[in-house]
Amino acid sequence: MADLSNFPITKRWPAKNPDVIQLYATPTANGMKVSIALEELGLPYEPHLVTLADADVKSPEFLSLNPNNKIPAIIDPNGPDGAPIGLFESGAILIYLADKAGKLIGNTATERYKVIQWLMFQMGGVGPMFGQLGFFYKFAGAKMEDPTARDRYINEAKRLLNVLEQELDGKEWIAGDFSIADIALAPWLKGLDFYGATAVTGYDDLKNVPAYVDRFFARPAAQKGSKIPS
Repeated sequence: MADLSNFPITKRWPAKNPDVIQLYATPTANGMKVSIALEELGLPYEPHLVTLADADVKSPEFLSLNPNNKIPAIIDPNGPDGAPIGLFESGAILIYLADKAGKLIGNTATERYKVIQWLMFQMGGVGPMFGQLGFFYKFAGAKMEDPTARDRYINEAKRLLNVLEQELDGKEWIAGDFSIADIALAPWLKGLDFYGATAVTGYDDLKNVPAYVDRFFARPAAQKGSKIPS
């Protein structure tokens, strides 16, 4: 049995089965990336619900694994160098898991970098911009009378959606075969509905992007992973 005693997070969220990957998350767009990836890759794991409340994500135990106090994070008891490894940042975790399983990251070096390219597009563009859109359109920022910030993120979301709309023309998945890039993108695209922002961003007028999101969430692993941790 693996020894995870060097990870303080396991004192607050104990591992029932320390021999499998430990997932610390909540099923937001970022959190469900990892649970969906684990389901798609068939890697055994144990989920732990870490809420977005400060009592969880700013607890000493969680900060010991992720000093940036954001979900998701993982511990793999069977790390690449023969010892357990802890990781945070959803994009880094997706690459790690895909490499571990040898799937969903392309079959050649060229394909691999194409997948990572679109993964970075989500990490550096879609995720941060849509997150700010949510803040200024649905949450606290929506109370601001000055529309400058709100309009900025609406327009940037429109631009990013149009990039994807054009790229997906005639394609089933963003980087060729189904990959971790799709696992990164689709939950955030679906998040526009949570923000009530599909109409204002022009999502409802698109053809390829909504069909892509529907196709993604029709997959059994996406349906299951999007509800984990419950």
